[in-house]
Amino acid sequence: MNFLFGKKMNKMTEMSLEVQDVLDSCPIKIKNKLLFLRELIIDISNKENIKDLKEELKWGELSYLCKNGSTIRIAYNKNKKNEYGIYFNCKTKLVKTFRVLFFDIFTFEDNRAIKFQIDEKIALKELKYCILLALTYHKRKHLLMLDSE
Repeated sequence: MNFLFGKKMNKMTEMSLEVQDVLDSCPIKIKNKLLFLRELIIDISNKENIKDLKEELKWGELSYLCKNGSTIRIAYNKNKKNEYGIYFNCKTKLVKTFRVLFFDIFTFEDNRAIKFQIDEKIALKELKYCILLALTYHKRKHLLMLDSE
């Protein structure tokens, strides 16, 4: 799947040159991991009928935002070449909620990220849920725990 930079995303649009350049600057294993996370975010938004998801660059990192969601970024640390992550707005309750729900599954960085090692097997079901909560954050932020209804 490819998507258009800064435009509403759907299955028919193409990846921007800016996004492609960022991905091409990554080591190949990291690039593949970031592409996987990118596709996961897009797939979840499509399944949840989120029609206004946009892909942009923030601080040179792939960033995804929509009206009812909180920004999600994906990136790797150039100083730790075997580590990459999915980043969330640190002023939200997202990572605090993820820590409560998945304390024994993920590695967290402060109140802003879930970090992965290059050869780590990702808990896919749990990560999809984290992404869903971020993409629907503004509909849930009034709840004590974001996953309660």
